[in-house]
Amino acid sequence: MKDNDMLASTLVLIDRSCDLAKIEDRHRMILKSIYRKLTVDIPIVLDDGSTVVFRGYRSQHNNARGPVKGGIRVAPDVTENEVTALSMLMSLKCAVLGLPYGGAKGGIIADPKKLSKAEMERLCRGYVRAISPIIGSSKDIPAPDMNTTPETMGWMLDEYEKIVGHHDPAVFTGKPLILGGSKGRNTAVAWGGIFIMEEVERMLNAHYTTYAIQGFGNVGGNLAEILHHQHKKVVAVSDSRGAIFNANGLDIDAVIRHKEKTGSVANFPGGDNITNEELLELNVDVLVPSAKEDQISERNADQIKAKVILCLANGPIDRKGSEMVGARNILVLPDVLANGGGVAVSYFEWVQGREGYYWSEEEVAQRLKGLMKNAFNDVYKTAQELHCDMYTAAYVVGIRNIVAAMKARSREGEQVVPSTRVSSAPTPTPLVRSPVTKH
Repeated sequence: MKDNDMLASTLVLIDRSCDLAKIEDRHRMILKSIYRKLTVDIPIVLDDGSTVVFRGYRSQHNNARGPVKGGIRVAPDVTENEVTALSMLMSLKCAVLGLPYGGAKGGIIADPKKLSKAEMERLCRGYVRAISPIIGSSKDIPAPDMNTTPETMGWMLDEYEKIVGHHDPAVFTGKPLILGGSKGRNTAVAWGGIFIMEEVERMLNAHYTTYAIQGFGNVGGNLAEILHHQHKKVVAVSDSRGAIFNANGLDIDAVIRHKEKTGSVANFPGGDNITNEELLELNVDVLVPSAKEDQISERNADQIKAKVILCLANGPIDRKGSEMVGARNILVLPDVLANGGGVAVSYFEWVQGREGYYWSEEEVAQRLKGLMKNAFNDVYKTAQELHCDMYTAAYVVGIRNIVAAMKARSREGEQVVPSTRVSSAPTPTPLVRSPVTKH
């Protein structure tokens, strides 16, 4: 999805949800705006002694429910509109899950594949120095996203604590355990999806046994492994280099060993090679897009045969695709609900960091299960109330929860911080989509 399309579709989504929830215009306008956006230029000395300036963004959407939260991504195609849209969607996700957060998102325009580890560390630290005035454990809590990891969060935390002069482990989540990270974070999205499916089965009195999983990274790989050990039948998985299928179920432990040895699931001896497109159209109980956005749309929605689509990737199905499969009684569990396990355990990490008391993995799992099931029930009840699909209902729940917080503050819809745009760099030009100065 192009960045302009993503922002436009997000604004349409907010409008439609406001219409359905009967939200007043004054609150609608706040929801469609950003209360603060920071644009920065980050000069970095490369290993060869030359200097390159990278552009970065931090968008903070709405803080009526609490401090804002959202990941930091590093990619050559990051744009301001993309970061803006993702911060809006993060507000909705946190509100759907009942978390005391608003939404934020950060991005740096850089290709991490072209940077050494030392250069990546300098870039991360430079970004933190640039955004440090607007983040903090009670203001804005960043986390990993595309091409950022627990290691990069460790660098960022260290840089921030040097700036403020004291320890503040709750300001970043997704950190290494040794620096105050939370147990259970690595498998949180997968377990969150499983807890949602358990509640679907209970609510619909159904039993789903066959799964096809697009994506075999942290989310898809963990999900496949957990399902396999629960004696569910995972008949297909894929990665960026190919997909495999076995109607009798794949031996996921063997697939993991094969991928570790060869770098891909393709050519696994215990299955047949298929395409990612063929995987999406398999006749299974549950289809799990856990890799990329825009996988199901008008172009292929009529070929989807699964009974349930569990969206663990961000934006794997668009609005039209969701409407088309919904018309055929296929249940879509939208990403804003289904993949919320990650931000939920990030919230747990934040709580633990502020208390200085850390939970066992069993405690994390128990709390995650309760949170995900409560969120599912809120969305399901809203779908029944409004006679709409789960996709629509999830966003209505998010909108309602944010607006309720705005009203509770009795500020006529204003956010806690007046709407501002902070910029330490000029308006972006095409030139700064890649490093802009080198000498």
